[in-house]
Amino acid sequence: MSRKLLVVVDMQKDFIDGALGSREAVLIVDNCEAKIRSAMQNGDMVFFTRDTHGDDYMQTEEGANLPVPHCIKDSEGWMICSKLRELSDVCRIFDKVTFGSVLLGEEAKKLCEEENLSSIELIGLCTDICVISNALLLKAFCPDVPVYVDASCCAGVSPQSHDTALAAMETCHIHVTGKGNEPWRQA
Repeated sequence: MSRKLLVVVDMQKDFIDGALGSREAVLIVDNCEAKIRSAMQNGDMVFFTRDTHGDDYMQTEEGANLPVPHCIKDSEGWMICSKLRELSDVCRIFDKVTFGSVLLGEEAKKLCEEENLSSIELIGLCTDICVISNALLLKAFCPDVPVYVDASCCAGVSPQSHDTALAAMETCHIHVTGKGNEPWRQA
């Protein structure tokens, strides 16, 4: 029997309505909740990633390039947003110190071998940083498994960088669905 994997990328307070939040991020939360609930009802596996930094964030390479402290471990901004927290509590969460999670890739590869994964889908934040990084990483770890990104459940640093990231992923054979149906385009 084949199984599907849904990866929910960094749906944390700091990326939604905190230090690095945006209107676009706020508007995808309901779509993400519906997508996660549907996956769970279908018996699909659901993993979350959580951007995780320490108090030394400003001394890191990322901190030098993005000098906005965010997702500091155990802070309110580090937490999965309140609307999705109950769902994340019953899922595996991969804390990651950089954009992509090698542990997530390794686990996906193991699932490809043991569970006969039929597809991997990603949703979350930010399309142009952590979503694209994890999508490409998962494609590298599972090259023969279709990887999808639902654009209606993603938001980028800006709408323009979101669109650029979606185009780049399509070039790398990552299937983009929901394009043009992003909630901020409807508002």
